[in-house]
Amino acid sequence: MSHLIETPAPARPKRPFLLRRGPMETIATVLIGLGFLMLFQPFVLVLYTYSLVTLLAGTVMFIIVSKFPE
Repeated sequence: MSHLIETPAPARPKRPFLLRRGPMETIATVLIGLGFLMLFQPFVLVLYTYSLVTLLAGTVMFIIVSKFPE
């Protein structure tokens, strides 16, 4: 008889897309990779100049986002 009783699943809070860990970790990883590529290209000085800023932004973003809930 107990198999007929359905227990409701616990309600998970709905978070916006950008406040979930998975998508934001992906964006942070892409930023780190982009900064790495910008660092090693020899032709455009502006890209080389902003490569460190991009690397640092991606790294800080990854550290912060890794604390977000799933």
